[in-house]
Formats: sequence, C-alpha cells, structure tokens
Amino acid sequence: MEIWIGRDGERHGPYKEDDVRQWLRSGQVSPADLAWHEGLADWQPLSVLFPDVAVAPPPATANPYAAPAAPLLPQTTAAALEDHAGFWKRVAAYILDAIVLYIPQMLIEKAFGGDAAKAALKQASLDAVGNPDAMMAANMHYYSTMWPAMLLIVVLGVLYFTVCESSAWQGTLGKLALGIRVTDLEGRRISFPRALGRYFAKFLSAIILGVGFLMVAWTQRKQGLHDMVCGTLVLNGRASEFKAASGNGNAFRA
Repeated sequence: MEIWIGRDGERHGPYKEDDVRQWLRSGQVSPADLAWHEGLADWQPLSVLFPDVAVAPPPATANPYAAPAAPLLPQTTAAALEDHAGFWKRVAAYILDAIVLYIPQMLIEKAFGGDAAKAALKQASLDAVGNPDAMMAANMHYYSTMWPAMLLIVVLGVLYFTVCESSAWQGTLGKLALGIRVTDLEGRRISFPRALGRYFAKFLSAIILGVGFLMVAWTQRKQGLHDMVCGTLVLNGRASEFKAASGNGNAFRA
C-alpha cells in the first residue's frame, strides 16, 4: 500500500507502508501528520491509520487536503530516470533555441553596424578578386570592426544555455516547448558550473564531425559525448512536473 503524507500545505510521497511505520517509530514523522491512501475518502492522522504504531491522539485541526485522484508532483523515480529524451526531440529543441537566439543576435549585429560592415566586406571582396592579400585584408578589417558584436553574441549564447539549464526550469525555451529537461545522473537539477561545462563540452562533440551529438541516437541512456563528460541526462517531462529529487530517493525528510 502506498501512503501520501501531508505537511505544511504540501503533499509528499507516495511512500511504502513499511517505511511510514518505521518513520513513526523513529519520530521522523508525527502521529498528528495527515496521511492518505487509495480507498480513503479523506485524509486521516497517522495515529488513526496506524494505531498499533502511533498511539498519541491527533490534535483537533482543520484538514487542508483533498484526497488526490493521482499523484500531482511525483518524485523522480527510477522509471523517470529511464525516460530519456530521444535524438530527434533534442534536435527539434535545438532548432527552436536557434530561432529564439536569432532575433537578439540580429539586433546586436545591427547595433554594431553589421549591415555596413557586411556591405564593405562584399565590395572589398569583389575588388580583391585574384589578390589573396587584399582578400585577407578585407576579412581582417571586417572582423576587427565586428569583434565586439561577435563576442557579445557568444556571451549571450553561453548565458542562455547555462542559466536556463541550471535554473528551476532545467532547460532552455526549446526544451520546455518539447517537454524535456536536463538533469544530473540522479535526476536532480544541475549547478551553473556544470551547465557551463556542458556547454563548452559540446565543442568536443562538434569537432569530431558531430559524432558526439549523434551518439544520442545509439547510447544506452541517449547521452551525447558532452553529457557523458559532464554526467548529465536529458529526460522527458518538464521540471515543474516533478518534485526535486533528494539524495535519498523517496525518503521523507522531517
């Protein structure tokens, strides 16, 4: 039998009956804590559900809970950790992210005179046909003019991926749209340093002719090379659909 426990206006669980009995004996949960299991019409104090373990009478209190028809915020279980996002879903999420980043990138280029610089480069390239030195000089002039914009675009991309994937969203806007999230190997939210490392590890996946990205299609846990390097997974389901996984799996914390 699976038991839900209510505390501080939140539902916790579900937990195994044996575990709940043990927590009652050890004092990790109170006999006054409300609980529910399938078949009950309403929440009841643990002392009522398990009178042989908890004999303390429950205090008179209003019941702020309604019996759930189904778990509303399931914890990240072993089954959820095996629900890996597939290759094409991740590709689609990346395409959406590229579209999201395209607009601010174009605005940055225009703000730094990108249109004029491109026109000048095009004209200089036409004038330098057959002259490699002049062609090189034209390109060097373009990059010397546009390097602040290029640097800002790179920083924007780095922050977009690292901040979003280490946030409570656990994913970029593209991943949210496709209903997937980035986690560590235990299904937990990753830190900013790990998200940053994951971003730069993508260069390893790219420089081997993109094989590091293609690995998502055939590895057991659908990990790219950058996922393996940084110890991350991409799982189905948005972070908002799951409670944060604790270090002890489903263990209830008082």
